Amino acid sequence: MQVEDLVLISVDDHVVEPPNLFEGRLSAKHADQAPKLIRKDSGIDVWAFRGQELPNIGLNAVAGRPPEEYAMDPTSFDDMRSGCYDIHDRVKDMNANGVLGSMCFPSFPQFCGQLFARTALEDPELGLALLQAYNDWHIEDWCGAYPGRFIPLSLPPMWDPQLMAAEVRRVAAKGCHAVTFSENPTHLGHPSIHSGHWDPFFAACEELGTVVAVHIGSSSKMVITANDAPMDVLITLTPLNIVQAAADFVWSKVPQQFPNLKYALSEGGIGWIPYFRERIDYAYDRHRFWTGQDMGDRLPSQVFDQQVVCCWIDDPVGVEMRHKMNIDMLCWECDYPHSDSSWPNSPEHFMKQVHAGNCSDADIDKISHQNAMKLFSYDPFSILGGRENCNVGALRQQAGDWDVSVVSRGIKASGTGAMDLLRMSQGRD
Repeated sequence: MQVEDLVLISVDDHVVEPPNLFEGRLSAKHADQAPKLIRKDSGIDVWAFRGQELPNIGLNAVAGRPPEEYAMDPTSFDDMRSGCYDIHDRVKDMNANGVLGSMCFPSFPQFCGQLFARTALEDPELGLALLQAYNDWHIEDWCGAYPGRFIPLSLPPMWDPQLMAAEVRRVAAKGCHAVTFSENPTHLGHPSIHSGHWDPFFAACEELGTVVAVHIGSSSKMVITANDAPMDVLITLTPLNIVQAAADFVWSKVPQQFPNLKYALSEGGIGWIPYFRERIDYAYDRHRFWTGQDMGDRLPSQVFDQQVVCCWIDDPVGVEMRHKMNIDMLCWECDYPHSDSSWPNSPEHFMKQVHAGNCSDADIDKISHQNAMKLFSYDPFSILGGRENCNVGALRQQAGDWDVSVVSRGIKASGTGAMDLLRMSQGRD
């Protein structure tokens, strides 16, 4: 297979929400209470909401910038590439990168809508109104602007599992079959997935074929070894949260109660999976008699293989060891416009890894697009006229002379620390 023949679907990208997000989507009662984008005297743009200021963290929107300018510092829309927040330019950036489909996680509401959940603690009606307005904007305005190019992803009302189930059903009727969730809800003040508290939500997802996507960082807790540890430590250890989420899910009763539920580990990587599979089977074989575990006719590794969707951006070792996991549950990610993204050279970056791993064309097709299409109920070929209109070559031809050059903004990082990042991301700065 040649680069131009690839079909690439990314199951992890991000949207920087535009200023008009809530316009026309709220009642008169709630419109004045919605978050509003304001520009501060310093020149940065922040979402102002109920006495909080929620900035766009710089590292979340660095597409088109040199790595020397990557930083956590809050930024403005003027300093971002327009594809971060403008749907029309986003599709042009996707075309130039040869990426057919994209599933976009949120930014300022946080990965599983923590902002709206905190709001609901004081005003449940407002919290739900904002969350549903967000979901409708995402499905109708963002994804709906270009049919066949996006996989819709909804936010759940985390404060009420029955409401979560109802929202899963509401958005499924709009064609959305993916929903975010927390890698560890206990860190958000909610019960664990071992408690049974979330069963109505999981039942609705299983019933409707809705994938539960847990993104690294969705517990609002980062792995920080010490307050004065270099940021490099945090960046290195970030995937550890997703490994813990994997263990939580496998050993919980959720897979047994809902055997058709799919649980996606978004941006978690895959190189750790062969060891993890061996470890959970070893633990089951040696310790189930006194721990009380009984998985019936499945081993823990089989539970993992059948129900956990594994997602990767850059993982040559994982690609090479793909046969030590379920290749039908592996999906690729671009991560645009974050700092780990391979944009605008994703096809070349992808092909280098699969060639180094001696992947067959059949394996390439599975992990580049077929698995994503099947798992996320997404069929772009029927909308866009077949594979020949959806591959890298065809998309890049559509892009024409769209500029993807790296442009310096002349911005110098201020050295934001790990604890500073945590405060900013939670609206506490």
